[in-house]
Amino acid sequence: MKLPLVMMRDIILKTMFRKNTEQVSDLARAVCLPIPVTQELVDLARDQNLIEATGTLLANSGNEMGYQLTDAGKARALDALAQSEYYGAMPVPLEVYSEQVKRQSIRNIQITREQLTGAMGHLVLPSNLLDQLGPAVSAGRSILMYGPPGNGKSTISNGIRDAMGDKIYIPRAIEYAGQVITVYDPIVHSAAEEQLDDPSSLRRSSNRFDTRYVKCERPTVVTGGELSLSMLDLVYNPTARTYQAPLQLKSTGGIFIVDDLGRQAEPPQALVNRWIVPLEESRDILALQSGEKFEVPFDTLVIFSTNFHPNEIFDKAALRRIFFKIKIDGPNQEDFLKIFAMVAKKRKMPLDQDALIHLLKNKYPTIDNIYANYQPIFLIDQMIATCEFEGIPRQMSPELIDRAWENMFVKQEHIEH
Repeated sequence: MKLPLVMMRDIILKTMFRKNTEQVSDLARAVCLPIPVTQELVDLARDQNLIEATGTLLANSGNEMGYQLTDAGKARALDALAQSEYYGAMPVPLEVYSEQVKRQSIRNIQITREQLTGAMGHLVLPSNLLDQLGPAVSAGRSILMYGPPGNGKSTISNGIRDAMGDKIYIPRAIEYAGQVITVYDPIVHSAAEEQLDDPSSLRRSSNRFDTRYVKCERPTVVTGGELSLSMLDLVYNPTARTYQAPLQLKSTGGIFIVDDLGRQAEPPQALVNRWIVPLEESRDILALQSGEKFEVPFDTLVIFSTNFHPNEIFDKAALRRIFFKIKIDGPNQEDFLKIFAMVAKKRKMPLDQDALIHLLKNKYPTIDNIYANYQPIFLIDQMIATCEFEGIPRQMSPELIDRAWENMFVKQEHIEH
């Protein structure tokens, strides 16, 4: 196990105290240990007069022996809770977790063209884009996607996540130097369906893996303009006296998407500087409240997405450390029309030739024929809203195109304050 024995015993006592658990089988489920190991810890605490048998076989639980804390056990549980409120699942020692990270590393994934195409089949993408994305994802290295806004950089990031498809094991908590750091987070990690044992069945099907871990989809953490450097540090809870893993540790084995880079309060260069060691050496440095620093594995595909040109926000040293740089441009006219037709079909909006000719011949020349992926959805949804307001069936017309177009751009003018 490699956890300090006293720590394990105290977690048993705290869990019994907080959850009022009497049976070893229930206690084993609560602390995520096999029943024989849990029984050994209960016996150890009994030898120290911290737990006593109640002397009653609990009939509703297959005649299991009942246990309770002695007065000394309650005092020890309260003392342990004063040091750390953590109870429940036994944490995984950091060194053990580091080995597990290697076994399920994001670098071990080989994504095929078919998988990537399958995950992004709903997108109209330039043919050469997958040629660039495929090797970037398979390498599990950092990616910078840049280009004008509204062309699907965020959607492509999510498509990369969907292409991975497999599952990994996330620890509920890890332990370093006697400190507990919770890692599993239901907001970030989507747990796969759990199989529960039927106590009456002859063969136990589940629990073939260490239940201190949760089997999950590969995690995806998405941050945007709210990302700050402090969010990449351990979060200490002074009330519970435990730590919560920072975002990049929660995303281990998965993807960390930094969307809208350049919109954060911190300059992009400062954010990338924070990632330099992790990106190059596959390890991150975290610090406890005491100031003690320690290493954790860094096994994350980092995707930076920005509307700025990379040369505007990074120096050459930072750019060199981002392994793949991929420009995501707007569609050409042919792809724009494909997207427009797809959206119209999905929204049950009949296409109209006059309206389309008006859009391409009269409207787009006013913005130098620059197309963006978001525009078909925007224009069609605007026309639908107008039709519903006017009480007419869904339709396109040059007049409705004009009304939708007015909402897509704001006219440059001076307003007196």
